Amino acid sequence: MKKYFRFEELGTNYRTEFMAGLTTFLAMAYILFVNPSTLALVGIENLPNGVTRMDQDAVFAATAIAAAISSLFMGLIAKYPIALAPGMGLNAFFAYTVVLGYGIPWETALSGVLASGLIFIVLTLTGLREKIINAIPANLKMAVGAGIGFFIAFIGFQNSGIIVANEATLLGLGDLTSPTVLLAVFGLVISIILMTVGIRGGIFYGMIITAIVGMVVGLITPPSGVDGIVSNVPSLAPTFGQAFVNFGDIFTLQMLVVILTFLFVDFFDTAGTLVAVANQAGLMKDNKLPRAGKALFADSAATVAGATLGTSTTTAYVESTAGVGAGGRTGFTAVVTAMFFLLALFFSPLLSVITAEVTAPALIIVGVLMSSALKNIEWDQFEIAVPAFLIVIAMPLTYSIATGIAIGFIFYPITMLLKGRAKEVHPVMYFLFVIFVLYFIFLS
Repeated sequence: MKKYFRFEELGTNYRTEFMAGLTTFLAMAYILFVNPSTLALVGIENLPNGVTRMDQDAVFAATAIAAAISSLFMGLIAKYPIALAPGMGLNAFFAYTVVLGYGIPWETALSGVLASGLIFIVLTLTGLREKIINAIPANLKMAVGAGIGFFIAFIGFQNSGIIVANEATLLGLGDLTSPTVLLAVFGLVISIILMTVGIRGGIFYGMIITAIVGMVVGLITPPSGVDGIVSNVPSLAPTFGQAFVNFGDIFTLQMLVVILTFLFVDFFDTAGTLVAVANQAGLMKDNKLPRAGKALFADSAATVAGATLGTSTTTAYVESTAGVGAGGRTGFTAVVTAMFFLLALFFSPLLSVITAEVTAPALIIVGVLMSSALKNIEWDQFEIAVPAFLIVIAMPLTYSIATGIAIGFIFYPITMLLKGRAKEVHPVMYFLFVIFVLYFIFLS
């Protein structure tokens, strides 16, 4: 094992790698509770006609198993200390845009995730994935990441009741005297404190503390006895294989846009995370990522596995940097993280205490972290600032990640052309311009 993971060469050992794997797990364990509540549309009381919720217990199991399998892929195949799980942002797009906004059945949405994963595998094996990533301007990549952060934070504010509908101004401040709103505010304050002082896994611990306080003050029903904490692994039956059953329903223009969005967002989530973690771990060589093909293949296979189990796109987690900070340097770190996700399968009853007020602070904090990409955008160039700004602002205002991307990608070739920089625009961007114009024509 030491020889396979090159412990001696990378200056590490079993104890260091184990602690790094545990640290990574704690930093991203919030996804075990946030993903099921997001995909099950917890916090949305009145669903439109025809829209149904995913089974929360089944999604919990799918989340844990998908994270375990994909992290094992990354650890054993690519040998990187990078863990994977269903991605934040992509799960919000899946639930709030595709299912709630477009009215597409979640079963068909899973088929879209599966299709994107299969396309990813083909693009990875042919080397096209890296070329397509390079075709999208860095400024727009940063804008998409930041825009998703704003959208996720907005969902958190909405689900907690901190922000509510207002007839006069469209949106307004919620009732800050409401006990449930105050619980969410408390959770946000605690999470901010933990993250500010540098507590690893601060988002996860913030959720736990908020849930405990909610039970103490009587806003959350506490679990009763051992059975309320530990149980058998939840059944995957409600979600397993649904992506294949409904695969024939994806051949529409609307689903094409959905699949392209899954592809686009995961493209840059994974690429950015791989580079960030590898840089921190000192694994980059000549500004290149060794075994990049294997890492991208592990990510692609993870999406297929996750869709089969019953969850939205599985992707690399930047929280893996927490494990690297604790000394993780090899794929054994990811293997350890995978083992903890499997162990978590036996704690599904705790889902009952993870309410919308508990998960909302986590969504807001993740939004803060993702919005940091704004600093890398060249705001002093108006032809860049316009499409970047439109991407960021349109996502929360239209309640759609896809719409935000579409608007920005339409304006980018236009502003660059008017500025006399048409030759700097990659042909792929002109192709996407046509696709998104057709997208809006179709919507109308």
